[in-house]
Amino acid sequence: MPRYEYRCRTCGDTFELSRPMAESSAPADCPAGHDDTVKLLSTVAVGGSASAPAPAPGSGGGGGGGCCGGGCCG
Repeated sequence: MPRYEYRCRTCGDTFELSRPMAESSAPADCPAGHDDTVKLLSTVAVGGSASAPAPAPGSGGGGGGGCCGGGCCG
C-alpha cells in the first residue's frame, strides 16, 4: 500500500499515512487531531521523466550523446 506525506497547516507537523491510491486525495487528520492538512508531493513523483524510455546499454543512445547526454563524455 502506498505511503503519502501530509503537513498540518495548524501545527506544522509532517506525517505519513498508508492508504489505497483511491483514497490518496481524501482528507487526512493530523496525529494531534487537526483537520487542516495538505498532501505533499513525494520526491518520487517529482523526479524523473517518463516521456521516453532509456536507451539500452551499449546501444549508443540513438544520438543522445552517450552517458551524459551532451557529448561531454568523449
